[in-house]
Amino acid sequence: MNETQGTHVWTIIVVGAGPAGLACAITAADAGARVLLLEKAADVGGALPYSGGHLSAGGFTLQRARGIDDDPDRHFADVQRISRAAGREDLTRRSLREQPAVLEWLFDHGFTPDPGTPRIVYGHEPYLTPRTVHAADSPGGPAILAVLRPLLQAQRAAGRVDLRCGVRVRDLLTAGGAVTGVSTSDGQRFHAPAVVLATGGFGCAPELFAELEGAPLTTSAAPTATGDGLEMARAIGAGVQGLGRYIPTFGGLPPVDGDLRVDWTHRPQLVAPERPPWEIYVDRAGRRWVAEDEPSIDRKERLLATIERMTFWMVFDARALRESRPMVHGWSPEDLAAACGRRRGVHSGADLMVLAGRAGIDPDGLRATVDRYNDAVARGRDADFGRTHLPAPIGEPPFYAIENHPVTLITFAGVDVDTDLRVRRADGRTVPGLYAIGEVIGSAAVNGNAFCSGMCLTPALAFGRLVARQLTGTGNR
Repeated sequence: MNETQGTHVWTIIVVGAGPAGLACAITAADAGARVLLLEKAADVGGALPYSGGHLSAGGFTLQRARGIDDDPDRHFADVQRISRAAGREDLTRRSLREQPAVLEWLFDHGFTPDPGTPRIVYGHEPYLTPRTVHAADSPGGPAILAVLRPLLQAQRAAGRVDLRCGVRVRDLLTAGGAVTGVSTSDGQRFHAPAVVLATGGFGCAPELFAELEGAPLTTSAAPTATGDGLEMARAIGAGVQGLGRYIPTFGGLPPVDGDLRVDWTHRPQLVAPERPPWEIYVDRAGRRWVAEDEPSIDRKERLLATIERMTFWMVFDARALRESRPMVHGWSPEDLAAACGRRRGVHSGADLMVLAGRAGIDPDGLRATVDRYNDAVARGRDADFGRTHLPAPIGEPPFYAIENHPVTLITFAGVDVDTDLRVRRADGRTVPGLYAIGEVIGSAAVNGNAFCSGMCLTPALAFGRLVARQLTGTGNR
């Protein structure tokens, strides 16, 4: 149906049917609103099919059942510690107050958490208190989608949600400085008193990513994360928040055949407590830049952001390949050796000079670094970086190098909003009728420039519910 200017068939238009958009549409419809939910993909879910599905909160039933004393204030203190207080206190506190209710909502509607949760997750800088929940199945995002889908379907059956997939919103419609609706790529125009952008990030938009994050892009983001909502908001003068907060996830093989997506099946095993390293990490000049056995992934990620193109190589020898635990998930030592020269970024050489030439590392720099590292092994002391795990020198040919690129899980910059998730212009004035939730506001809003467990997906759901209640007058701030 083509809607004409001024016709309000719907109370709210939600653009994007990922976790934030679904939570908003379901909650608003449950309160009696008539919601038009537009999704450019063929199905709902957004990033959920690609997400690990980690959720977190402070002070919910599963914690109490295990005798874990927690609350949103302690959760906030942990987020502040991990993020170095680089996020927005107003949005972080608002989300954290809602997050326990988000978890209870999911539990009440059939989400089954892994029996080992809540737990502390060590993939990034850990919380001090167990508060992360995920499904038993991995990845857990689909398990959350399996809860949201029937809730959405019930609202559709009741006639309160009009879901249209395969519809790409192109522009925001405005009148008198207010947003009054949206237009789509096929020429349709839809109007409502409120438009909520829930379009996700821009982890699959190389040009926009280069402009806003200033980093090379190797991504694990959803293919639909192309920055549509951010671009539409900027086109009407919205401000951008979270600039300069980007931090990469620590290392993945370079993509092949021009694909931007990282190969998570075959990813280097770089968590030192899980696999004590036999290799050294070098930059393009052949220099080490961190203690490879540093247990904090957060520290490694921050240092990675300081080296050229955030790219490094794991360099090791035949003994390390043979005696270390597998260097790459899913590859035996024989698989890794066979990939050399066949798979981009995996190299071997009879000596270090040959290896350096094949990998694109400065040969003299690499030779000097390996000599210095081997001397540290002989002395039992790494004077340069303080590494303590020094199992063997790098000296038995053939030699190997695995190229690692920074991996983008989430994007940190996004549409600027006030505490009520109303979009703000570059001068700080709000745009009447326009709201933004989820990754479109940038993950820096509640994460600063860090990865805080559960603080991407849970805030998306929390903000979706909060905006829905604001727009329907059914909840307090």
